[in-house]
Amino acid sequence: MQTLRGFCRLNHLMTKCAAVNGTLYIVSTPIGNLEDITQRGLRILREVDLIACEDTRHTRKLLDHFGIGTKTISYHEHNETERANQLCQLLADGNDVAVVSDAGTPLVSDPGFRIVKAAIANRIQVVPVPGASALVAALAASGLPTDRFLFAGFLPPRAGARKSQLEDLRSVEATLIFYEAPHRIGAALRDAREVLGNREATVARELTKLHEQFVRGTLGDLADKFSDVSKARGEMVLLIAGAGKESDREQQLDSQPSPPAFAGRIKELQAAGLEEKAALKKAAREFGLKRDEAYRLLVTEKNRLK
Repeated sequence: MQTLRGFCRLNHLMTKCAAVNGTLYIVSTPIGNLEDITQRGLRILREVDLIACEDTRHTRKLLDHFGIGTKTISYHEHNETERANQLCQLLADGNDVAVVSDAGTPLVSDPGFRIVKAAIANRIQVVPVPGASALVAALAASGLPTDRFLFAGFLPPRAGARKSQLEDLRSVEATLIFYEAPHRIGAALRDAREVLGNREATVARELTKLHEQFVRGTLGDLADKFSDVSKARGEMVLLIAGAGKESDREQQLDSQPSPPAFAGRIKELQAAGLEEKAALKKAAREFGLKRDEAYRLLVTEKNRLK
């Protein structure tokens, strides 16, 4: 009996200690259509003591729409480190806190990582409240393979860094997914065509909104369609077929240059001042060829001229 009483007392103390900390909720919000927030998400936003927002003004529109008066505080990339410490203290004092981004799921190309890491380090419970995500919505309707995909966030804004990142992803067999700004989508498509070859791709824009649109085709087709930057509007998701797909190989074979044409382009680049190795690499990128394919074409032409 004494042992049982002692166990009950210990269990009560453990429960009491566990209840001291608040809970950190990671709440997904709509990416456009306000109907896409879940009932659970609305309940959590009503019940927590504080909502940490990427932009309090933006989130307040959502909260007002659903009649939610919970207090908000800013939490964005410029104050994330400092605010994470403040929020952790509030959680440690027993307050429940929800983290939201302007749209979609927090931490996915949005702030939130530091507060989650800090909460875990302080043994504070972290609870995800799933919902809308632009990358998943775009993938589902893209027409590209969904069995495996790689989300790589935003491509670098500068051409050199962008091509370098695309080169790193060239051999990935999963569908590639990026977020892209409308004023850079044309350049991103051209660079992707140059580095990856003329793969199948999809540009999804304004997802769940009035002007939602999916533009499908090869990277070359899409680069032409989005060549006029002034006509590119809305938030965009770029999806590109992975390497090694049969359709991708057929696309590359169809667009592959003849050995004389490829060798001729290398000579032009050498005449412009590039060494043969650098000229070979640049020509391969221009034609969307892999390194071994480019070398094979050059060797074929050299053997023909012997």
